[in-house]
Amino acid sequence: MKTPNTTEPMLRLTWTDPVTGTHGYLVVHSLVSGIATGGTRMRRGCTLSEVEDLARGMASKTAAFNLPVGGAKGGIDCDPKDPEARGVLERFCTAMRPWLDAHWVTAEDLGVPQHLIDDVFAKIGLQQSYHAAITRSSDPQRTLQRVQAGLNAPVPGGQLLGDVIGGYGVAQACLGVAGAWGWHGAETTVAIQGVGTMGGGAAWYLHEAGVRVVAVADAAGTLYHPSGLDIPALLELRDRYGEIDRSGVAADVQRLPRDAVGTVGADIFVPAAISYAITPDNAMEVKARVVVEAANAATTPEAEAMLAARDIPVIPDFIANAGAAAWAWWLLLGEVGADPADSFLRLRNEMQAKVALLAAEWEATRVSPRSTGLMLAERNQAERVAAEATGEAVLAIP
Repeated sequence: MKTPNTTEPMLRLTWTDPVTGTHGYLVVHSLVSGIATGGTRMRRGCTLSEVEDLARGMASKTAAFNLPVGGAKGGIDCDPKDPEARGVLERFCTAMRPWLDAHWVTAEDLGVPQHLIDDVFAKIGLQQSYHAAITRSSDPQRTLQRVQAGLNAPVPGGQLLGDVIGGYGVAQACLGVAGAWGWHGAETTVAIQGVGTMGGGAAWYLHEAGVRVVAVADAAGTLYHPSGLDIPALLELRDRYGEIDRSGVAADVQRLPRDAVGTVGADIFVPAAISYAITPDNAMEVKARVVVEAANAATTPEAEAMLAARDIPVIPDFIANAGAAAWAWWLLLGEVGADPADSFLRLRNEMQAKVALLAAEWEATRVSPRSTGLMLAERNQAERVAAEATGEAVLAIP
C-alpha cells in the first residue's frame, strides 16, 4: 500500500476571486468516509503546489493519529493584513460551499484565526467551520454546542482552549524529545520562529514546564536571552498579527536579525511561522540538536537530508503539530469535552508516546523520524481500509 505521502491528490481546484483577481486553492488529498479535514491559510505568495504539500501532510497527520477522516487544505494568495482580505475569504468560502457543506472540515491556519473563519461560516449560513462533520451527527445541535464549548473553554493564562491546543501539542512534542533523550527542565533550551497561535502557545507551555525559551522571532526580528526570555511578558506585547511591540521589551534582551533564530545555540529549534523555513540555503546554519516542526512543511526534503547528515533529526509536522487537528476530532467524536484538563491529558499522552517512538528509532537505527511516522501512518491507514471494507469502521459522530 502507498503511504499518504506518496499518493496523488484526488482533487486540485483553483479559484479566481471575481472582485480582486486573487487566486485561492483547494486540494483534497484523500477522503475517508466521504470526508477530509484541513485548515485554510492566507498569505501573499501562496501557491497550488504549497497547498498540495499541506494537504498531503494532513493525510499523513490524520492517518498517524488514526483519525477517521482524510486530508485536505485550502489556501489563498492574499496578505491577511490587506483591507480586502476578509471579503476575499468570504467569497472563497462561498465558492467552496459544496465541499464545505458536505466533505471538507476546515479550521484556522496561517493568516486565518479560528474566530475569523467561524464568523465567515456564520455569515454564509454554515454556523461553524466544522460544519461538514457536525451535520453528520445524530444530534447536530448538541454536537455544535459541544464543539463551541470546547473551543471557548478558558485555560490558565487568559486564553481559550481552541486557541492554545495546537501550541500545547507542539510543546509536548518538544518535551517528548527531551524526555526520550534524558534532557531535564531548565537544562533544555528552545528557540522558536514565530509567536502566533502555534509558536506562542508552544512558548507559553514550554515556559510553564520550566524549559528555557532563549529565542523567539517574529517579522521584526529575533529576541534572544541566553538565560531564558520572560515569555508571558512577551506574549502580552503581541498584536493581532503575532508581532511583539519592542518598546515594552526588557533592555537586556538582545535584538538580532529575524533569521538568527535558527542559528542560536538552542537544543531544540521550532519553526512555527512559515512553510519551507529551512532550505538548503540555511540548513547548514541550524545549530540545534533537533528540529521540531510546528509549521506545516517547515523543512524541505533536501534540507532535512542535510540536517540528518549532521546528525540533527527532524520531528515532522504531521506528528509535532497534529495536536489541534487530533483534538478537534476527539471533540467532534465526544471523546473529550469542555474540561481542558481532559484534553491536555489526552494530547500529552498521545503526543509524547509518538515522539518517543520516533526518537527511539532514530537513536537505534538512524531511520529518520519522518520515515518512522509515515510507517505508522501507513499501518493505521491499512487497518482502517480493511475495517471499512468489512463495515467495521463507520464514522459516527454523537
